[in-house]
Amino acid sequence: MDIKLVLTDIDGVWTDGGMFYDNKDNEWKKFNTSDSAGVLFLRKLNIPLGIITGEDTEIVRRRAEKLKIEYLFMGVRNKLKVAKSLCDKLNLDLTKDVAYIGDDINDIPLLKEVRISAAPDSAPVYVKKIAKWNLEKSGGEGVFREFVEKILEKYGLLDSLINEYLEIFKYS
Repeated sequence: MDIKLVLTDIDGVWTDGGMFYDNKDNEWKKFNTSDSAGVLFLRKLNIPLGIITGEDTEIVRRRAEKLKIEYLFMGVRNKLKVAKSLCDKLNLDLTKDVAYIGDDINDIPLLKEVRISAAPDSAPVYVKKIAKWNLEKSGGEGVFREFVEKILEKYGLLDSLINEYLEIFKYS
């Protein structure tokens, strides 16, 4: 498989982009647990995952820790610069080895550079025009999992991974 690193935005991809605030300075985001299967599939193939987000919240940090995501970059203004730096560190080629999913204006430079780029159905039309793949699900509806599964389908790996998981459950 050509993809050696998967990168993702959070708000508008793992969430629907909504943020809830109360009058006591609490903030909430809703994540779709379906996306964690995408993380598990990548881990099974030893493909590292990185989050690059403009937000800087404890909520995202906690989600990344819970899923043991290898790379987390928060409060990022220039996602392309961060991705290039990570690729240099990992000795990867951004244009040949990386897949990225994002949904907004600040994702466009990175979407243009990676081997496989995708946008959720909820992304603006001008972002979808840049992305190589336009996905069926919207942000917060399991679109990250859809992205990973589509990558695995492209390389003929999805069915074998699903069968491996089914074998594990068969004897449980």
